[in-house]
Amino acid sequence: MTGWLDLTGKGALVVGAGGLGGASALSLARQGMATVVVDRDTAALDRVATAAADAGHALVTLVADISTPEACRAVVAESVARVGAPRAFVHAVGRNDRRPVLELGDADWESIVTLNLSTAWWLGQEVGRRMVAEGCGRMVFVSSVSAHLAHAHHAPYAATKGGINQMMRVMAREWASHGVTVNAVGPGYVETDLTRAYLDRDGHREELEALVPARRLGDPAEVADAVTFLLSDRARFITGQCLYVDGGRTLV
Repeated sequence: MTGWLDLTGKGALVVGAGGLGGASALSLARQGMATVVVDRDTAALDRVATAAADAGHALVTLVADISTPEACRAVVAESVARVGAPRAFVHAVGRNDRRPVLELGDADWESIVTLNLSTAWWLGQEVGRRMVAEGCGRMVFVSSVSAHLAHAHHAPYAATKGGINQMMRVMAREWASHGVTVNAVGPGYVETDLTRAYLDRDGHREELEALVPARRLGDPAEVADAVTFLLSDRARFITGQCLYVDGGRTLV
C-alpha cells in the first residue's frame, strides 16, 4: 500500500504509544514512513516496536515524559535528529477520570488539562514552527466524541478534547498558506488495552454498544486508517476538520 498514499521515506513523529497512537505509528511504518514513537511507558513502546518488526517494519522508539514545555521541545528536536524534519505529526496522548464534577479536585483538573491539552499545544507549536519553515506538513490530533457530546463524568476530559478541536482549527487557519494542514480525528468508543478493563466490568461494554448505531465498538486500526489518510497528500485540501470515527455515535 505504500504507493497510494505516497508517504515512503518521509519523517513522522507520533506521541503516544498506547492503543490509538501505537496503531497509528504501525500504520505509518507500513506506509514506509520513518517513524519516531514517543511514550514514557517502555512496555507500550516495546509492544509497538515488536509489532512493527514482526510485520517487517522498523520504528524508532523514544522514552520521554512530556509534562513540561521544555520536554516537549526536546522530544521534537530528538525526532528531527533521528529521522529529519517532521512531515507528519500525531498527538495521541490523554486520559480520563470518570467521576462527577463535584468529586474532582484542583489537582485532578490540572493533571488532565496538562496531559491532554497543554502537551498538544507545546508539541503542536514546536512541530508547527518547523513545518511552516519547511513549507509543508500534516498534523493530526486525537480528539474524541466527548468534544461534541455532553457525557456525564467526563468534564475535564471533554473540556480538553473540545479545546483540542478549537486549537487545531486556529493552527489550521494560520498555517494553511504555508502548506501545513492541521486536523483531528474524533474516535467513538474504541476497545484498547487502556479501555478493556473498564469495558469488561459492570456491563459497560453492552451499555456503550447500545449507544452506537453500528452496534459495535471500534478497533484502533480503524482510527489509524483515518489518521494515515489525513497525514497523506490525498488529504492536502482538508484542514481544520475533526473527522469522527465513531460508528455513528455523534448522530444520536
